[in-house]
Amino acid sequence: MLIGVPKEIKNQEYRVGITPAGVSELTCTGHQVMIEHNAGESIGFPDSAYQAAGASIETDVAVLFDKAEMIVKVKEPQPAEYARLKPGQLLFTYLHLAPDPEQTKGLIKSGCTAIAYETVTDTHGGLPLLAPMSEVAGKLSVQAGARCLEKSMGGRGVLLGGVPGVEPGHVTIIGGGVVGENAARVAMGLGAEVTILDRSVPRLRELEARYAGRLKTLYSTQEGLLNCIRRSDLVVGAVLIPGAAAPKLITREMLKEMHKGSVLVDVAIDQGGCFETSRATTHDKPVFIEESIVHYCVANMPGAVARTATLALTHATLPFVLALANKGWQQAIKDDIHLMRGLNIHAGQVTNQAVAEALNYAYIKPSGLIG
Repeated sequence: MLIGVPKEIKNQEYRVGITPAGVSELTCTGHQVMIEHNAGESIGFPDSAYQAAGASIETDVAVLFDKAEMIVKVKEPQPAEYARLKPGQLLFTYLHLAPDPEQTKGLIKSGCTAIAYETVTDTHGGLPLLAPMSEVAGKLSVQAGARCLEKSMGGRGVLLGGVPGVEPGHVTIIGGGVVGENAARVAMGLGAEVTILDRSVPRLRELEARYAGRLKTLYSTQEGLLNCIRRSDLVVGAVLIPGAAAPKLITREMLKEMHKGSVLVDVAIDQGGCFETSRATTHDKPVFIEESIVHYCVANMPGAVARTATLALTHATLPFVLALANKGWQQAIKDDIHLMRGLNIHAGQVTNQAVAEALNYAYIKPSGLIG
């Protein structure tokens, strides 16, 4: 199979869909890999490294899209990219379709087959291709939040870790999954007082046992959440409903209960955001202020640490890329129910139930597309 890896074109996105080591794995099993010129140059993966691994370099992205049987990316295709996709072509990347009707419409129109990293599952009920970026984003959320608390960023001037004689900052994390736990670890490491809210009692019990004495856990209710944000300096939104739009857990009215200059970091912004006042921002202009509260809503947070993120992502995606290349997508999803759950779009049809419900499309079961 000929696999194409274009350079990412989303604002401030420096990750790349595969590393030179990943290329070596594909080429040694007989596949061809075409990398767009300078796709990984800015994070230490020059064209020469890809060529040494067996890839060819293409300077014209239109040629790459035209020739490739499978496109491997990082971020959702931008309008110029989904306009180049075609029937019979396989796209493997993050999609986050539920809050993005225009991208969904573009993928449907293209006739391509699109498998989303964020809805591939595993035997433990996890999301193995989302997990590495969730780990990165969770850790970055507290770094970004701590920076936004500085007065120069519009924050209230609080040092999360405090100093002797001065109490530390208060951090509330909504969601106890991969993002939430990694955010908590960094916040605790800085010396902040940390509370995680979740609606899974078993998960709260697990976190309590793991971080006993260092982390507060709370079953999530509207009253409990409001009480937490009233005393918080930093709130991290870390909720996820696989494939679906994120629920709006903090309303505009609730912001009026918070300290002026407090910070909201919305890690769920890829799925539409979990705060009513959230809107996607970029690394160029990462923050805005609503109701005297600083909002950080960068939609590709891991792009800030693109080399680390690329390595982590490729380690997770490579086995699936190999399976799709070796078997073709139909046989690959037939053999792996977890990969089947990643199928979001095929030949103009929506094959993910959460996406179909969010955007009012007919839902086609992916199992019905294979013999």
